[in-house]
Amino acid sequence: MLKIDLIQDHAGFERLKPEWDALLAASESDCFFLTWEWLFTWWKHLSGRRMLVLLTVRDAGKLIAIAPLAARSRSFVRLAPFGSVEFLGTGSVGSDYLDVIARRGSEMQAWEALADYLLGRKIVMKLSQLKEGSLAARLAAALQREGNWKIVQSKIEICPFINLTGHTWETYLATLGPAHRQNYQRRLRNLTKGFDMRLEPVCVEAERGGVLRKVFELHHRRWNERGGSSAFHSAGLLSFHDELSCLALARGWLRLFVLWLNEKPVACIYGFRYRDVFYFYQSGFDPAYSKQSVGMVLMGLVIRSAIEEGALEYDLLHGSEPYKFLWSRETRDLARLEIYPPNVYGVLHKETVAWVRSVKRMLRQVLPKTMIDRIARARAFGVGEGT
Repeated sequence: MLKIDLIQDHAGFERLKPEWDALLAASESDCFFLTWEWLFTWWKHLSGRRMLVLLTVRDAGKLIAIAPLAARSRSFVRLAPFGSVEFLGTGSVGSDYLDVIARRGSEMQAWEALADYLLGRKIVMKLSQLKEGSLAARLAAALQREGNWKIVQSKIEICPFINLTGHTWETYLATLGPAHRQNYQRRLRNLTKGFDMRLEPVCVEAERGGVLRKVFELHHRRWNERGGSSAFHSAGLLSFHDELSCLALARGWLRLFVLWLNEKPVACIYGFRYRDVFYFYQSGFDPAYSKQSVGMVLMGLVIRSAIEEGALEYDLLHGSEPYKFLWSRETRDLARLEIYPPNVYGVLHKETVAWVRSVKRMLRQVLPKTMIDRIARARAFGVGEGT
């Protein structure tokens, strides 16, 4: 017999860890951003005023699904006059591939049980960073089919990635465009000839904190010249990454690399190896060395390291920055699902969201681009995760 439980407290979330790990390993949704470590740490540091809404589905006591959700109250600052439910991990922290977690072979039972639960509560859901074929999309389809809920789906991001299956470094290098391949090899030769160059991974806790702070510093030095970055911009994000990187190192997932030239750290990459995938999360470099292309050289060295340790994929995660396509040829789409219940509240919420978006489109047409950029930066740096 299926049973759904609602967990809304920190201690209940913490107690789920052993079962969470086992369930995620047995799920098609399995990815780094759905690990207990990522989502629990997000909840501790970045949840703000949200309320925990962890739904668990059990079959005769055995955990078969988790819907990792949080309720967000209305906020006129965010132009959101209605509350909603969203995934844990949502926001500027940069989670990708968020989803419901269900045991293989039990997906239909899980989404039917969750659909029945949600149908009786008429909750608006706004679910972002979903990949194609997600369990959440199947849950939305069940709500639409069985309860006449309204679904708005939109493509929001792409994730470039490199399929490394069967590749050595040499065979992968041969797949790159000739101009980029030759440029990379020339830049690498110049660095090895002109400097005492070395690549160092972080392997012990004593090194982790200092190198992570160097990532923050170099990232901001790179982006300050371009108007700033929303990564690592708040105390909550910094504390999140400090704890998360410690947990990831203990689990063997952390991949934190520093490129040194003449004993000076000039570039860093912050990523994770989970299962067979290397997740490229963030990077930074010293702008004083931009002419030497230290960021590009480090990327190549880290891709090579990923191949040599047996990774089958190098995921550059969301964002269509041109440099990513120098290294990758394939992409995945990420979508947002807005799921509105068939009642007055749902209709009002849906129409309000449509109105806010139309106002934003109009403002983009009439306001100077520089003003729009300033408003976007102010919201990214000032509103924060907790509103």
